[in-house]
Amino acid sequence: MSDVVLGIDIGTTATKVVAFDAEGREHASAAAGYPLDEPHPGYAVQDPEAIRRAVAGAVAEVAGAAGDGTAVKGLCFSAAMHTLLAVDESGRPLTPSITWGDTRAAAQAERLRAAPGGLELHRRTGTPLHPMSPLAKLVWFREEDPEVFDAAHRWAGIKEYVVAGLTGEWVVDHSIASATGLLELATLDWDREALELAGVERDRLSRLVPSTHVLTRLTAEAARELGVPPDCPIVVGASDGALASLVVGAVHPGVGACSIGTSGALRVMVEDPAVDPQGRVFCYALTPGRWTVGGAINNGGVVLEWAHDALAPDAEDRAAVLELAAAAPPGSAGLLMLPYLLGERAPHWSPLPRGAYVGLTRAHRREHLVRAAIEGVCLQLALVLESMRAAGVEVREMRATGGFARSGLWRQLLSDVLGMDVGYPQAPEASSFGAALLGMEALGIVASFDVAADLVHIAQVHRPERDAAAVYAELLPVFGDLYDALLPAFRALGRVGGRG
Repeated sequence: MSDVVLGIDIGTTATKVVAFDAEGREHASAAAGYPLDEPHPGYAVQDPEAIRRAVAGAVAEVAGAAGDGTAVKGLCFSAAMHTLLAVDESGRPLTPSITWGDTRAAAQAERLRAAPGGLELHRRTGTPLHPMSPLAKLVWFREEDPEVFDAAHRWAGIKEYVVAGLTGEWVVDHSIASATGLLELATLDWDREALELAGVERDRLSRLVPSTHVLTRLTAEAARELGVPPDCPIVVGASDGALASLVVGAVHPGVGACSIGTSGALRVMVEDPAVDPQGRVFCYALTPGRWTVGGAINNGGVVLEWAHDALAPDAEDRAAVLELAAAAPPGSAGLLMLPYLLGERAPHWSPLPRGAYVGLTRAHRREHLVRAAIEGVCLQLALVLESMRAAGVEVREMRATGGFARSGLWRQLLSDVLGMDVGYPQAPEASSFGAALLGMEALGIVASFDVAADLVHIAQVHRPERDAAAVYAELLPVFGDLYDALLPAFRALGRVGGRG
């Protein structure tokens, strides 16, 4: 008989549920998708009930498929950060689930960021003052939709809504709460000033609990729907960002985790909360004595998609686009691209910037433009790494995962630009693995999620090529200065043409 824990990852486009045992073996998995709606410019919302049904269906499928030789010992959740919805007194949604990609609160975020005390608020709560932040979204509702704001009995994230539907309890783990902009990191309690800015009282928010908090009873209806016993333990879990480090075994200080999918991120686990003096990184909680410091970027694989569509539509696929990029030299013959096609998060945390080529000459060809675009993604991650080190965080080793890792060119490019070895693990590319490990720790199945370091095998390591790394080291400060140099132009273009 194998004991398994179901890791449930509530993502932006789908929920994935995987049954793992204590050796990291996968026994069964299922996924269920749901749409992301954009009813107005800047909006990015979802139906919370559709997500709840997707979670229930995927859990039931995995619980049924795990087989007679397995025993489901519990469920543990991972979820996307920065979601927000309002519910009435009976727990029914008054709003859709507003995702991290929703930018309607751009003006509110910029105002909070520029206000006296804005930097200190970021450093105190660990959450950048950006439209993704639930704090900025709450200010938007208070100012732009006061009817809903006043009617809301409670404000919550999507994981809270799903867990409440299963157990009847409204709780929020410290990990998700630390990404709201409302939690004081030093005390792990709601921040008084942030609550005042948002205009909400603590009784309109969920009860704070550790990420390892165990709820011991499902409702009878939920137990039937999930296909598990009513006393099946529910571990509240954490955010997908904090759990991503477990997926690659980056659980010890100094070991960084990088991911590049449609977007991208760099993060490292630390023992004490830290934000750099300029407020360029985030800091989110995981468990007592474990925090995640880093930065996320909006523009990862989406830049390659754009290059395919706009620069090389005749290329058969994206692999062919990357082959085109390989024909240009490191540094693209002095051409830089700021890859801000979707605004940007770290390290500037602003919806204002736009993409730009700088240094274009008559000698450049499309292979230079394509390579400069891909280099821009890696250079942006290098700025995040600089910011992490400015926060006093040591990063001596990097592990990476994501769709980009299928490309040998992109793997080597990342190592060259970061100027360090980058390892590529044989690991599940899903926060469901991290959630399952956290659940096993909470339930006493493993002593600590540190076992991830032993369960994850590094299959390949890319080391910097000396000459290419020297080129990128010279270009990085130039690339970094371009944001501030072009900021007035970004502001003017936003006034003239909007985001469309």
